[in-house]
Amino acid sequence: MAPVQGNYDYDLVVIGGGSGGLSCAKEAVAHGARVACLDFVKPTPLGTKWGVGGTCVNVGCIPKKLMHQAALLGEAVHEAAAYGWNVDDKIKPDWSKLVTAVQNHIKSVNWVTRVDLRDKKVEYINGLGSFVDSHTISAKLKGGERTITAQTFVIAVGGRPRYPNIPGAVEYGITSDDLFSLDHEPGKTLVVGAGYIGLECAGFLKGLGYEPTVMVRSIVLRGFDQQMANLVAAAMEERGIPFLRKTVPLSVEKQSDGRLLVKYENTETGEVDSDVFDTVLWAIGRKGLVDDLNLDNAGVLTHKDKIQVDCEETTNVPHIYAVGDIIYGKPELTPVAVLAGRLLARRLYADSELRMDYVDVATTVFTPLEYACVGLSEEDAIKLYGAEEIEVFHGYYKPTEFFIPQKSVRYCYVKAVAQRNGEQRVYGLHYLGPVAGEVIQGFAAALKSGLTIPTLMNTVGIHPTTAEEFTRLSITKRSGLDPTPASCCS
Repeated sequence: MAPVQGNYDYDLVVIGGGSGGLSCAKEAVAHGARVACLDFVKPTPLGTKWGVGGTCVNVGCIPKKLMHQAALLGEAVHEAAAYGWNVDDKIKPDWSKLVTAVQNHIKSVNWVTRVDLRDKKVEYINGLGSFVDSHTISAKLKGGERTITAQTFVIAVGGRPRYPNIPGAVEYGITSDDLFSLDHEPGKTLVVGAGYIGLECAGFLKGLGYEPTVMVRSIVLRGFDQQMANLVAAAMEERGIPFLRKTVPLSVEKQSDGRLLVKYENTETGEVDSDVFDTVLWAIGRKGLVDDLNLDNAGVLTHKDKIQVDCEETTNVPHIYAVGDIIYGKPELTPVAVLAGRLLARRLYADSELRMDYVDVATTVFTPLEYACVGLSEEDAIKLYGAEEIEVFHGYYKPTEFFIPQKSVRYCYVKAVAQRNGEQRVYGLHYLGPVAGEVIQGFAAALKSGLTIPTLMNTVGIHPTTAEEFTRLSITKRSGLDPTPASCCS
């Protein structure tokens, strides 16, 4: 616990007003600390900027989920006809109305966040902070600069999307920082990158009636179970989203008609080709925002564009900590940052010893057919324990709600990666299907509590649901038996 001292302006200064920083600041104040939170957003090359709350609220999870929901609703409207609803065939989305609705919600969250900080006595400073020394920062404000001292600092600045180093990338391309407030329809869109951000954006753009193409440099959903990743991509291709595989962009040129000519190369064949798009969306990864912090002045070491911390989020400087996406080698997820920030504040100011557990964190990819997982991928389990010590239970399934509209069930699939012998501890659960996040959240608690295959098999499922498919798993990959179900109720 950090002793509160009075010879600094603040007991704690949090640099970064995103999910992790805000949770840390509010928790610290609740335990008696004097806290300030600095937050500043540099506009994108397109000029996009936003309010307090960080990536998740403004240009990440929240607007992404809302646009994903808009796309799902479009599907549901057309499926309604099969269920007996009289649906007008002229129903179509309005991009401008959708963006306005999404941005209005975001601005309401920005406002609530500012009021919450004021009510909790966290001083909010809209300024770009950089270190002068290990106990002092300089904040660049609209009206000048302000020097601030603190006993303890928490760095929670997160990251921003990368741009490729090719002609026209910055001038003519956009990123997820721009997409959710774009003032015109995206039209035919090239999504460069096949991580979860790229696939999610391509998915909802297709659902909203646009024409996305996904450009893949190497593999889809790097870091995820690759069988599941390839099923996600196949499900997207089935919906009419083309993938340019083993391909990298070479240049982007603006034509006289305003459209964008993109030249690209197949890295296996060397063949160069081109196509014309209305929008080019870069989704090739994110860069930690360490450059503006002047960390050398405080003696804080970095690894590439991230900050290395120990098991208590401490940097190499004992009174300077880091949480969230800026730290090296940890899951870059909002709930991770929130809990890590909260637990850190409790250790600093409330005599707590509880540390953040970064193992077995559940997550969801909000593609049209959603993918959620918790625990180890099949590949990682095999690397860790060996193929002969791993048993994979798997099965395809048919969601009841897909029957009447005759939606494809080809890629609805679940698997459990488990210990082959002994108690058969479950190492990982993977689910591809509707409302994936809602399905996997409860199983995440079970897995962290030591879930075993016998326990899973002896759990009575709720029928008819898709989540119950985990309780019906009985076929192993090793057996070679067909994992396709013959009946839904027996």
